[in-house]
Amino acid sequence: MKYSLFLVFCCLFCMHISATAQVPARRYDSSMKIGKAGYRVTCTNRNPEKNSINISPIGFSNEVRDFSFEIKGRILRAEVDDVNRDNFPDLLLYIYHGDTLNKGNLICISSEANNSVVPIGFPDIVDDPKIREGYRGFDEFRVMEGVVTRRFPLFTTDSLGAQPTGKMRQVMYRIVPGEKGGFKFQVARTYDYVKQ
Repeated sequence: MKYSLFLVFCCLFCMHISATAQVPARRYDSSMKIGKAGYRVTCTNRNPEKNSINISPIGFSNEVRDFSFEIKGRILRAEVDDVNRDNFPDLLLYIYHGDTLNKGNLICISSEANNSVVPIGFPDIVDDPKIREGYRGFDEFRVMEGVVTRRFPLFTTDSLGAQPTGKMRQVMYRIVPGEKGGFKFQVARTYDYVKQ
């Protein structure tokens, strides 16, 4: 009797693990504002490789319509801040790629006086040899007073395979004017430190 109860328990436990391992990522649906203006963001997050994000501006002029675009990855989090310091809300979307969701990226949508929206370019980490050295993902993003901070653990790059070094790299980005108008993010400071 005890043996058969043990087998039933093991079967139920294994079924629970199998079921929870296949649960799809949660749908993202959030509204964020600064004062009376902001954004509602929705995304199904079904596919780890490709999803559609829908954005509805809130408190903008009537000419500003809802819009959508496809992303590679899933949206993990979003927030509103005034990153270009023009007193209007900017939307920051934190996107993570693949099933493991360990490599992150940022998409920023900026309000132009709540009459229109424009993207603010964020640099790809693979384009900067100094910053990408030791990078394997596991990004964490924060924004404070217009400065976006990206932090990630560093790994060895030798022939034995990637191993954690125990160090972290922090990269700080600020908004600067773009070459053809508008704005873009640019690295303001980077430093490595030992994780405590």
